[in-house]
Amino acid sequence: MTARADSPVALESAQVAELINTLAKALRTFQMYPPNNPIHQRAVQGVRAAFEPIWAAADDLVLSIGEAEFRWEDEVVYQQANRSESLAWLLFKDGMRVLVIRRGADAEEVPRFLEMMNRVRFLPADAADDLMTLLWEQDFQYIQYQFIDFLGEGESLDGPMQAVAGGAGETSPAAAAERQAQVQEEAPPRPKGIVELDEFDSTLYFLDEAEISQVADALREEYGRDVRQAALYALFDLFETQSDPAVRDEILGVLDTLFPNLLNRGEFRTVALIMREVRLIVARASDVPEAQRRRLQELVEQLSRPAIVAQLVQSLDEGGAGPGDEDVTEVLRELRPTALAPLIAAIPRMANAKLRSLIERTVDRLATQHPGEVLQLLRAPVGDALPSLVALCGRLALQQAVPGLGEALAHADPAVRLAAVQALAEIGTPGALTHIDRAIEDGDRGVRLAAVRALGARGYKNALRRVEAAVLGKSVREMDLTEKMAFFEAYGAIAGSAALATLSAILLPRGLLRRREPAEVRACAAMALGKIRTPEARDVLVRAQEDKELVVRNAVSRALREATA
Repeated sequence: MTARADSPVALESAQVAELINTLAKALRTFQMYPPNNPIHQRAVQGVRAAFEPIWAAADDLVLSIGEAEFRWEDEVVYQQANRSESLAWLLFKDGMRVLVIRRGADAEEVPRFLEMMNRVRFLPADAADDLMTLLWEQDFQYIQYQFIDFLGEGESLDGPMQAVAGGAGETSPAAAAERQAQVQEEAPPRPKGIVELDEFDSTLYFLDEAEISQVADALREEYGRDVRQAALYALFDLFETQSDPAVRDEILGVLDTLFPNLLNRGEFRTVALIMREVRLIVARASDVPEAQRRRLQELVEQLSRPAIVAQLVQSLDEGGAGPGDEDVTEVLRELRPTALAPLIAAIPRMANAKLRSLIERTVDRLATQHPGEVLQLLRAPVGDALPSLVALCGRLALQQAVPGLGEALAHADPAVRLAAVQALAEIGTPGALTHIDRAIEDGDRGVRLAAVRALGARGYKNALRRVEAAVLGKSVREMDLTEKMAFFEAYGAIAGSAALATLSAILLPRGLLRRREPAEVRACAAMALGKIRTPEARDVLVRAQEDKELVVRNAVSRALREATA
């Protein structure tokens, strides 16, 4: 061993022993796993880590090899009497007596050295290669070794440490082949019936191109197979075929633990698989006890818990899932009515427009199938979901929600009251219009405007009293032009011919002492006459075509076009 002059520590035998044990473990790993396997790669990393304390104290490591042990500095640092598991015997039986590992070998050469040892372990007795030949072909730069010559009565093939830098010194491949010939002569005869590949022309029996392609496809399919999915199928098969309650309870316990973890990790494909299989089992497995059947149902119901639904939607929104994702659609299809509140609350905050559309369709489906849940949410809304919930009732025209929407007209938030008016207008039943009639006197302009337009479009006669009071009262002067126009048009549409005299008097005042209405009011009266659509109303509009005010003339023209449309 060459000690480092600048090393502050001395190399200890325990460190050398630990290194050799690590090499032995790595060799066993190499036997079981191919180089592209993560376990194989971790074993290589472990070997490199085991060399670090060695290089901290020395620049090379010299090991003497016996039948069952390694010696370092005349001290046994590895011993294994079982030859089938002994790293020392694997080297000793082929003639290696000294092994030198220098700094830098752990990077690439030590893993290759172990690969050669693994290969020589499975060589047949009459193989053309042996350990020395395999090592000689590797041309190592940092690993040296010393073999004895079996044909020279145990003489050492060293010279100046022959086999330095991976060479075999004076022992050439020809000498190795001669030694191997002797081994073949001494080997026992081959039993009858054993076929050797060397006896055949391999090209005659090799796979053709189509067969190679088929094997490659099969390998790709196998490596691409979802192992978790296969394991879940096996679990569900066991659940159906094994009637033992203990076995089924154990499987249910695995699923109870696995299901929330899959949701947290966004494994929606696997979640959809579990829900699909649970639904099938509940439908066709008649021998499942009621208690276990309830546990299966509860497994799927976990997905619809408000906290989990909120987390699910957030994961979908951040992950960019969209309507084209069949697994996401499958998961959303399994949601229960308890998921309505968090879904409705999440819709306004979604950044993904495609996902928002998908969630809205899910909400519409749940609300249509479970209107009672919608009514319950209207009475006790969760968070800021009330505006979206009110809009949902209108979009689906849920007549059962009319009483709840009527209560929403008393909400302190004008946005909620406006959404309630719009939802009631979409429902359009007499009961819904009755609630809208009350909103004509709402303190918010937007609510009043939406209410009067909805009632005017429907021609709701019961709203005439409130609309007429607004048109003929003093409050009309405080309205802006848009609101005035809406009230007058609603008045003409609801009152019909009964409003002809009143509107004519506003548009065409007679008498010298009669007070003339402002131009905006007369323009609104003209638009209201256009809603009546009778010959008498048209005559009044024709007479007003020459009014001095431009705004009135424009309104008369629009009303005439509407009256004749």
